[in-house]
Amino acid sequence: MNQVTGPRAADVETRYRAEFALGEHSVRHLRRILWLYLEGSGLLEVADAAELALSELLANVIRHVPGRRCGICFLLLPGAVRVEVSDACPRLPVAAAQEALAEGGRGLLLVEAVTDRWGVTPCSTSGGKTVWFECALGPGPRSAPPG
Repeated sequence: MNQVTGPRAADVETRYRAEFALGEHSVRHLRRILWLYLEGSGLLEVADAAELALSELLANVIRHVPGRRCGICFLLLPGAVRVEVSDACPRLPVAAAQEALAEGGRGLLLVEAVTDRWGVTPCSTSGGKTVWFECALGPGPRSAPPG
């Protein structure tokens, strides 16, 4: 049985980075790692939103990235956390829920709804991209991704 143990507060780094080939239970495990990271950083206030947004980005990797390989990075910012999911697939994500009964396409709309900022950064060297979001402590205006 897999078990994730978290960092103690004194051990929390300002950056957590890892690479994965996502499988059947990966989203659950990575949500737990994020939660433990946020707990150790004193940012549990944003844990629900960050876990939901991370789940959506990982679901996109599982559905759309050949080989399901991605890199994950959690960054501590002053009063916020930034989560990045990188992959080598050149296709940029698009919010595509146009039909009320469509099975997919709402993930990025959820990310936008629960985070303070999000965006996509193409990577010219790998041909892939990084999809990222930030969750800040306390109330703050939600902003659309940069253009």
